[in-house]
Amino acid sequence: MNIFLDASSLFKLYHKEIGSEIIDQIFIDNKISGIFLSEIAKVEFASTVWKKVRVQEISELQAKAKNELFEADFAKYTFIQIDNSITNQARNLITK
Repeated sequence: MNIFLDASSLFKLYHKEIGSEIIDQIFIDNKISGIFLSEIAKVEFASTVWKKVRVQEISELQAKAKNELFEADFAKYTFIQIDNSITNQARNLITK
């Protein structure tokens, strides 16, 4: 099974918070053969990490470690380039 993760779901793989158990269970219950991420997830992940620092949920050292872990895992993911056709399709799917 292939899976697409948005940035908030992706972050739950690297930081235990509300909802992390659900994401973990998806991986336990299913044979995941491919993990797809939007190319923008790289920016969104970093933004989420550093927001956690600003609100003092994690330290700068923890933030750097989470970013390094994510970057080390890039080979595990298939990154999808974003273009107008993808954003238009996503907008249409959201309304359904």
